[in-house]
Amino acid sequence: MELRQLRYFVVLAEELHFRRAAERLFISTPTLSQQIKVLEREMGGPLLFREPRVQLTAAGAVLLRTGKDVLGSVDEAITETRRTANSGASVLRFGLLNGTPPWLPARIEELLSAQVPGARIVLTGGTTADQIRLLDDDEVDLALVRAPVSLPDRFTQIPVAREELGVLMSATHALAAVGDIEPAALADHELILFARESAAGLHDALLRELGERGARVRLSDSAMGHAQMLAVLPSRPDLIGLSSSRPADLPGLVWRPLHGGPLVVTYAAAWRSVSRNPAVRTLVQTLVRRPLRESNRKLSPPTLLPYSGHRVVG
Repeated sequence: MELRQLRYFVVLAEELHFRRAAERLFISTPTLSQQIKVLEREMGGPLLFREPRVQLTAAGAVLLRTGKDVLGSVDEAITETRRTANSGASVLRFGLLNGTPPWLPARIEELLSAQVPGARIVLTGGTTADQIRLLDDDEVDLALVRAPVSLPDRFTQIPVAREELGVLMSATHALAAVGDIEPAALADHELILFARESAAGLHDALLRELGERGARVRLSDSAMGHAQMLAVLPSRPDLIGLSSSRPADLPGLVWRPLHGGPLVVTYAAAWRSVSRNPAVRTLVQTLVRRPLRESNRKLSPPTLLPYSGHRVVG
């Protein structure tokens, strides 16, 4: 049995609902179902009744009770071991979001170094969904995510930066010769976007805003990350993508802003609300106390956002 599978089961046993449990775990429902079946094979029998509604079997009730004790002991052991191992130096395990503007993690590291001399940052990359799982598994102390994102109550997030998004396309695309693109001009164009499960809140928000602004795009059946999109678009004049202006100078690509105001992606810093890492507390306090002012110009290049003092969720 893997601890990950045990955590999945405990959450499902608490929720008694596959979709809600999957959302809480930030995984897909099929993935959760598959892992529970693997666990049941390992245990030698069913842990759940699935119809007409999810209920625990007698074996499942035993695993829930003992599993909570096991997970609690593991979490305590990890926390105490890390505290001892890091007693001589401050270490911040930082979740580096894929595709983050290079200046943003550099600025965060600069702020930490100024407040905690000698502090060391350990980086772990991943998507927004990856970063939330890493936080939940106590594998990172602080993570960057793309908002909007709904987090459990045990997490806190604050917005730290915004970045303008425009239309990225092949230099041979029909709209490449246009300046600012009217949203309505994107009607029926095929939009390639990242997989929804990697950042569901942002995925839905972008499509909703495009629709509200008259950009009735067709969402592509293909889904890919930003790096893959950069490789595909130059040879596919039938596709468009959403991106910051950072790749605008790459060969074979053209970037255009949207007329009437930019689409905006917000970057947030997230952490466990009760964190025992003093480096996290110091860094968060620094971000709150000494933010950079948001530029009144267009949102490129990005800027650190001031923190309003309230907790941000969703």
